[in-house]
Amino acid sequence: MKDNTSQAHMTYADSGVNIDAGNTLVDRIKPIVKTTARPGSDTDLGGFGGLFDIAKAGYNDPILVSATDGVGTKLKIAETVGKHDTIGIDLVAMCVNDLVVQGAQPLFFLDYFATGKLEVEQAEDVISGIADGCRQSGCALVGGETAEMPGMYAAGTYDLAGFTVGAVERDSILPRKNITQGDSIIGIASTGVHSNGFSLVRKVLERSGLSLDDTPKGFGNSLGETLLTPTRIYVKSCLAAIETGYIKAFAHITGGGLLENIPRVLPNELAAEINYNSWEIPLIFQWVQKNGAIDTLEMLRAFNCGIGMIAIVSDDKKEDIIRALEENGETCHVIGQITERKTDTEAVTFTNLP
Repeated sequence: MKDNTSQAHMTYADSGVNIDAGNTLVDRIKPIVKTTARPGSDTDLGGFGGLFDIAKAGYNDPILVSATDGVGTKLKIAETVGKHDTIGIDLVAMCVNDLVVQGAQPLFFLDYFATGKLEVEQAEDVISGIADGCRQSGCALVGGETAEMPGMYAAGTYDLAGFTVGAVERDSILPRKNITQGDSIIGIASTGVHSNGFSLVRKVLERSGLSLDDTPKGFGNSLGETLLTPTRIYVKSCLAAIETGYIKAFAHITGGGLLENIPRVLPNELAAEINYNSWEIPLIFQWVQKNGAIDTLEMLRAFNCGIGMIAIVSDDKKEDIIRALEENGETCHVIGQITERKTDTEAVTFTNLP
C-alpha cells in the first residue's frame, strides 16, 4: 500500500478553488449591491439567504410572481470581445421583462455566476452590470452565488443564471380576459438582438468570414459591440402603461420571436395579424438574414426582429398607451390587430411579407 503521509499537505487552493479571491470579490461588490436597495429589501451580503419584507413594499393583496433565465450563448460574444460590464444587464432584463408582462413589479433579484477560475475583475464587471439592470428595473439585488468549479469551465469562461421575484395586486394580473377582435397590437422597439438566437448568429458570423472586430457597411460599431448591445429593460415604461388601466396584455418577445410569444397571451379563439411593413427591421437583423440566407418566417421565429415587447389594447385607447410608453423612453409602432383564429395552427399571421 502506498504511503501518502510524507507528502505535502494539500489545500483547497491546490484543487483550483481560491477562497480568498471569492472573499475579495464579495468585499468589492458590497457597495455596488447597496445601490440597488428598495423598500422592503435587505442588501447586506454575507448571510445564508436574502431577506425581503413584502409588508414594506406597499401591496394590499399581493400575488408573488417568479422568473428565472440566462443569457445563452451571448456569453460567447462577451468572452471573445472581452467586454463583461453589460452582460449582467441582459441577465436581469431576461427575467424582469417576463415579470412585468404579468403586471408584476420586480422586487428582488439573485444571480448565479459559475466559472472554472475566478477572475475578480471580470466577475466584478459582470455583477456591476447586474446591479445596473436591477437599478433600471427598480428591484433589489439581495444575494447570489459565485461558484468556482475547476474542470467544469475552460479558462476565461463563465455561465450566468438569474432569479427574480415580483408582486402584483390580485385584481391586476395580466393578461386580461377581455381581449377581443379589433384590439390593436403595439410593438415596442428592441435595442437589437437582445439575448436570443445567438447560436444562429454565431453560425452566420462563421459563414460570413467576418470577425467580431469587423464593422460591416452601414454599421456604426463593430459586430461585437453591436451584438453586445444590452437587452432593453421595459419594466418602468410598461408599469406606467399599466397605470392607465387600458393594458389588456403584454408579451415579451424572446426565444420563439413574434410567432411563438404572442399566442401565449391570447385566448384560443383569437389570433394576431401583424403588418410586416409597420416597422423598420434593424440593420443587424438584415445583415443576419442576408449572410445566413434565412427565410423571413424563420427570422420571425428565431429573433425579435426589432420588436422586443408587444402590448394589446382596445383600438380606441392605443394613443393613450403609446403616449405613456413614449413618455418613458420607448419607440412604438402599431403593428397589427387581433382577429378571429381561423385554424388551430395560425395564431399569428403576417401581411406584406417580402
